[in-house]
Amino acid sequence: MEDSFIIAIDFGTSYSGYVFNITPSHEEPDPQLKMWGKEVGLQTPKTPTCILFDESEEFVAFGYEAIESYNNIGGEDAKRHYFFQNFKMALYGKELRRDMKIQAANGKEMAALKVFTEALRFLKEDALKTINSNTAGMVFLASDFTWVLTVPAIWDQPAKQFMREAATLAGIVEEGSEERLVIALEPEAASIWCKKLPAEGFISEKHNGTPLDQCQGSQYIVVDCGGGTIDITVHEVLERGVLKELHKASGNNLGGQTVDRKFKEFLREIFSDGVWDEYEENYPSEVQKLLYDFTLLKQSGEDVQFTCSFNLGTLAQKKKTLEKFFESVEGASWNNGSIKISKEKMRYFFEESLQAITKNLGEILKRKYSIEYILLVGGLANSQILHQYIIDQFGDTCTILCPFRAQEAIMRGAVEFGRNPSWVASRKSPYTYGVALCEPFDELKHKPEKKFMVGEEEWCCDRFVKLVQAGEDVRWDEIREHIHRPLEKYQTWMTMRFYRTERIFPKYVDDLGVEEVGSFHVPMPDISGGRERQVRLEIRFGSTEITATAIDVTSGSKGSIKFDFIKT
Repeated sequence: MEDSFIIAIDFGTSYSGYVFNITPSHEEPDPQLKMWGKEVGLQTPKTPTCILFDESEEFVAFGYEAIESYNNIGGEDAKRHYFFQNFKMALYGKELRRDMKIQAANGKEMAALKVFTEALRFLKEDALKTINSNTAGMVFLASDFTWVLTVPAIWDQPAKQFMREAATLAGIVEEGSEERLVIALEPEAASIWCKKLPAEGFISEKHNGTPLDQCQGSQYIVVDCGGGTIDITVHEVLERGVLKELHKASGNNLGGQTVDRKFKEFLREIFSDGVWDEYEENYPSEVQKLLYDFTLLKQSGEDVQFTCSFNLGTLAQKKKTLEKFFESVEGASWNNGSIKISKEKMRYFFEESLQAITKNLGEILKRKYSIEYILLVGGLANSQILHQYIIDQFGDTCTILCPFRAQEAIMRGAVEFGRNPSWVASRKSPYTYGVALCEPFDELKHKPEKKFMVGEEEWCCDRFVKLVQAGEDVRWDEIREHIHRPLEKYQTWMTMRFYRTERIFPKYVDDLGVEEVGSFHVPMPDISGGRERQVRLEIRFGSTEITATAIDVTSGSKGSIKFDFIKT
């Protein structure tokens, strides 16, 4: 039966939020969205992914409240606090360790796992508080829900595991009930929601009016333009509106944060002679507020203007008049207490991200697909500069669609995915995955250096046994099996090493391009069968996470295998 009690958390690089559904399973789902920002005079579907800790590393605030608190601290006191923003990107493209640290705005460091855990704990507790304040005396606990947590599709297994461990530490799920936490891939979740939208749900003049889930055979690209990543997936609509992934997830780390960085570099160029560096050093909370205000300015396709803070102006005037700072830069001007930036310079801030999107989409469109639509979702999709650029580049070959509520698409679709993970019927395996195995040595086919002895027997070590191949279609619930036997009679457990490669036919696990990505232990307590015992390994590759079960064929005992993809 489809689960009806769902809380979906969209934990974004720049903004986070959640949607929940508490309608009984026999009724039509009615997902509810939490609105944020009332305390600062706003009403938005997500809150900034910012978290503030005091000097003792105790949690103070999250979201708008964290920004407000940090801005109000100011001066020397701000230097003692820990304010984190855009920290989600610490998990992208890096070797992860449980003890890794990340930098706060003032350069101080804290354990990354604690920062992520406390952010998720806040979102969990806020969701339960919101739900319980509207349920007429009923009290819901975290254990009453299936929780869905969104991550970029281009994230590796270690990053997904890191988020799962942080969610467990935050009390979202407990040890032993891990199945109550579902990891959803952000562009997939957006796709699930967008495919049901009628024509009036999109900013488009060319949509034919029929929802995509009723157009069997339609193929489209989803471009999730987030704060940290540009995340791209390609789907085909199958019977009953389920989706098939046509191309493995692609993208880059050049999302909205890259645009912000270019803006900040430009301010450093304007306020030269060390003025900007001094401002950043002495007024870190004001810099954070300025960058937050810029996220709204990014949506415009025209010239933008914002007030220069008193403290920045004061520092600048110690060097020379404010007008003088603007004489040597192009694209900005001083306008009676405000800084004006031209639309051409704003377009320059986007250049790196736009070129990266063009490269990714160009590679996909060169393939033999029949792409009809490009769907733009995520916070940066609201930008007129990005929207118009995609239309200019690809509007002749595809219809460009952007939902009116582009920032909500992921978390609304995540609720649907939590209720029914089979919406994505199959995915492309991004890698060839396999395990290391020993087999009887054959001098005609094995490398001599791989030979080792077990008693009087010759064995070959480090053979790569393929479980799934790169580019292969794998159903969401498909299980791949492999039988293993112990080398020793009295072995009571087996350690297995798990590998991946982009190659199709690797022979050994130390071949070029093959890397170890995790390991797991298989218990074999019943030794009565000696070396004839069998352990059947069952691995699911088609879901958003790789999961496995080991069955001791002799005893029939079955246990989940815990992969460990994180370095200790």
